[in-house]
Amino acid sequence: MPFVTTSDGVEIFYKDWGPKEAQPIVFHHGWPLSADDWDAQMLFFLGKGFRVVAHDRRGHGRSEQVSEGHDMDHYAADAAAVVEHLDLKNAVHIGHSTGGGEVARYVARYGQPQGRVAKAVLLSAVPPLMLKAERSPKGVPLDVFDGFRSALAQNRAQFFQDVPSGPFYGANREGAKIAHGTIHNWWRQGMMGSALAHYEGIKAFSETDQTDDLKALTVPVLVLQGDDDQVVPYENAAILQDEILKDSTLKIYPGYSHGMHTVNADVINEDILAFISS
Repeated sequence: MPFVTTSDGVEIFYKDWGPKEAQPIVFHHGWPLSADDWDAQMLFFLGKGFRVVAHDRRGHGRSEQVSEGHDMDHYAADAAAVVEHLDLKNAVHIGHSTGGGEVARYVARYGQPQGRVAKAVLLSAVPPLMLKAERSPKGVPLDVFDGFRSALAQNRAQFFQDVPSGPFYGANREGAKIAHGTIHNWWRQGMMGSALAHYEGIKAFSETDQTDDLKALTVPVLVLQGDDDQVVPYENAAILQDEILKDSTLKIYPGYSHGMHTVNADVINEDILAFISS
């Protein structure tokens, strides 16, 4: 399997499909998943002639289960290591949830000066700040994230069943029909990774203030989120992202869940393709 070694010696797994001369699209997955969460997008864009790349964040999926670096700075640096190893240029970076935070920090710190980034997509993404605080009054209270940590530490396997069979895909909504395979695949990806990486990652995605990252982005950014996102409230995420970014296009989907890129892939893929092609 292909791996790249980061500057601090961590082995990061990645996928690289398609013609090497084609425009690359780089996918950044959410917590606590892996590059496999982008299957529907990678196959779709591969079929449209793009080069598609996705990696497993450190401690997630097939990447090395190290004890250090479970924070947004290292996430972005690891993404940069993959991009530089493959020498990707003029790429479109797409991030879901925590991966959206990773995209914002990567593009702000590594992607723009070298001309490596053409555009970005933030999909149900966590910036600017998930945690409820004085600067983020509509954020999520700390005790919610403490509950995540407690549930993960007590019984990670059950917690990773409860999340996808409940709020992540909107399976707890009346009339929702979420395939059992979708829920099991979420569980499978989560259980591949490190409990420590997942535990510490909660702080990374909830307490990292990325306002300055968003302000630093100069490339065009597509901001997508569902108004029934029960994981990352859209009023504190997509709406604020659009206000802070210099060059953004916002689309809010009525009734769509946090995991809309999976359960509504047909719509999301076409909207991203239109943005890339514009």
